[in-house]
Amino acid sequence: MVAIHQYEKRFGIATLDISSGRFHLSEVNTLEALQSELERLKPTELLVSEELALPLNASGIRKRAPWEFELESAIRLLTQQMQTFDLAGFGCLDMSVALMAAGSLLQYTKETQRAYLPHIRTIQVERREESVILDAATRKNLELTTNLAGGSDNTLASVLDHTVTAMGSRLLKRWIQRPLRQHAVLHARQESIKNLLQDRHYLALQEILKNVDDMERILARIALKSARPRDLVGLRSTLSLLPALQQQLSSLVAAHLKKLTQEIREFPAMVAVLQKAIVENPPMTIRDGGVIAVGYDAELDELLALSEHAGHFLIELEEREKNRTGLSTLKVGYNRVHGFYIEISRIQAESVPADYIRRQTLKNTERFITPELKAFEDKALSSREKALAREKILYEELLEKIVLELNPLQIAAEAIAELDVLVNLAERADTLDWVCPELVNQSHIHIVGGRHPVIEAVLTQPFVPNDVYLTQQERMLIITGPNMGGKSTYMRQIALIALLAHVGSFVPAKEASIGVIDRIFTRIGAADDLASGRSTFMVEMTETANILHNATPQSLVLLDEIGRGTSTFDGLSLAFAAATYLAREVKAFCLFATHYFELTTLADEIDTIKNVHFSATEHGDKIVFLHTVNQGAANQSYGIQVAQLAGVPRNVIQLAKQKLRELEQSAHALPKQIELFSAVPEKTDHPVIAELKELDINTLSPREALVLLFEWKEKL
Repeated sequence: MVAIHQYEKRFGIATLDISSGRFHLSEVNTLEALQSELERLKPTELLVSEELALPLNASGIRKRAPWEFELESAIRLLTQQMQTFDLAGFGCLDMSVALMAAGSLLQYTKETQRAYLPHIRTIQVERREESVILDAATRKNLELTTNLAGGSDNTLASVLDHTVTAMGSRLLKRWIQRPLRQHAVLHARQESIKNLLQDRHYLALQEILKNVDDMERILARIALKSARPRDLVGLRSTLSLLPALQQQLSSLVAAHLKKLTQEIREFPAMVAVLQKAIVENPPMTIRDGGVIAVGYDAELDELLALSEHAGHFLIELEEREKNRTGLSTLKVGYNRVHGFYIEISRIQAESVPADYIRRQTLKNTERFITPELKAFEDKALSSREKALAREKILYEELLEKIVLELNPLQIAAEAIAELDVLVNLAERADTLDWVCPELVNQSHIHIVGGRHPVIEAVLTQPFVPNDVYLTQQERMLIITGPNMGGKSTYMRQIALIALLAHVGSFVPAKEASIGVIDRIFTRIGAADDLASGRSTFMVEMTETANILHNATPQSLVLLDEIGRGTSTFDGLSLAFAAATYLAREVKAFCLFATHYFELTTLADEIDTIKNVHFSATEHGDKIVFLHTVNQGAANQSYGIQVAQLAGVPRNVIQLAKQKLRELEQSAHALPKQIELFSAVPEKTDHPVIAELKELDINTLSPREALVLLFEWKEKL
């Protein structure tokens, strides 16, 4: 759940995951940044004030009364929930707008859950300057956790996430969606991965972690009193693994791993209680009992003994009554509606003793009760009801005992989740042959032998690696070459390597040195936004405008085929202007892929721009893409050959080749086209106009004037 609030030009965002107890606060200063955060969070419910009038692109909006967002009541609610004197210890006193949102969110949660929320015990502050900002278009184009078709296959997460716990998987996806700029945190993760790779320590840890249950959500259900018996079995089995986990961690030396080891403390007393209290394989719910083990509670054992002895009594009663009455069809039975009964066939029912009282008549049988059976029924059913009531009381008391240890248990769960992520990143680095990137404070991106992590994973043949060197002196690459040559893959792999480095992961390359990056922008591909009435070109220009307004010298910008959605000259003009502005004014790191070969001349005019290209070779009618980046500009697009590979009919291909030859010949025959970005040449008059300007009309006879008209007509 998410709540947002606006005060003046600031937006406060509060996020609560009720299933884990995570409570996060953040603030942003623009509507664009707010939309970006909502895209990252994807809330199922979004709380806003009734007075808020914003064009929000989100579902599940809940309008709340304005008074719920008052700061004073928010602080009071939050301090009560966190059981603290004030909120100074959470580092959020300077985030008043976010606190207003948090107050409304907590109020709404209490109303809907109608329960005490003991698992919500801390507030975590997220500041935008601590992370690499990714807007909605970038998350979509880089296919971080969702592919362009809306699925989860062939995404960065699908390659990176081989975690073995549910809570580790969720944490890794949060890391991917919010890469960090804090080098201290990232270095701690890198050192942990290196330590886990030594002697492949990660293998033994992964074997233990495979058996860890979703402790995070189990604890939340326990706190909300909605935990089922099998949740307690899951908690018991997980806590039983902690000594073995501690033993494996004891030999590791990385400082961050030592910190996690301290947080994953053992809980022997709780394990002992759970082992004594809960049967090995309990039913799904407590409703019908059978959850609390024999020997845990003497009173329950006594009540259960009465119920169990009932079976022996009923067998004995049936045998005794058969002998007394001589009725061979006599049986003693039980159902929930009528309780205990003696069942006899209709034929023998006329011969029952006088103390048999008819209870129910069926088609072929009659059911009776006797004073002795009635007395037993009252006693047995009473003991069964009392046993069930006692079992429910014991179960609730057990949940209360666990709640008393909730805080250290939650800390342990968070540490186990992070350990799972780090173990997973070590396994991925080892299996996929990734290297540890160098994180530096200089402004550059150096990658040797970089590879696209997702495409490499799905290819059956070896991936062709490529290098990139972006520095203060060379900040923009104009990338040309044929379609399918590798331009888009090259750009995306650079962005993904930079992102992975800011997750703390190793990266798919031989070497990598990544400088300071504050944002990653992408303008790759486009589609109509029919719901908003925006054409493909309008979507493209909107995304481009966002980049031009918000990119900084520390941003990484990926632009693919800017201007292709309009006429050639319009598109070329826009692409030229955007590239020039990014190079001269913004000075961001930029990868600019284009089919406008005219843009390659920018490298001659602006020192920070460099041309690179992807090439291909032709063999007869076939084309082979080399997928290697080379210095300089490309000289051919191979568009017709790509169309042929796509399956365009042969006669269409032949016609296209013929038309291409005609256009190339006519281009040579025609006067050279005016250079689009050169100075406008001086205008010259037509010869007829020049003669007319020189002519003295007053000296002409009518015949001479007529002759001149005929001559000019021929010239025109």
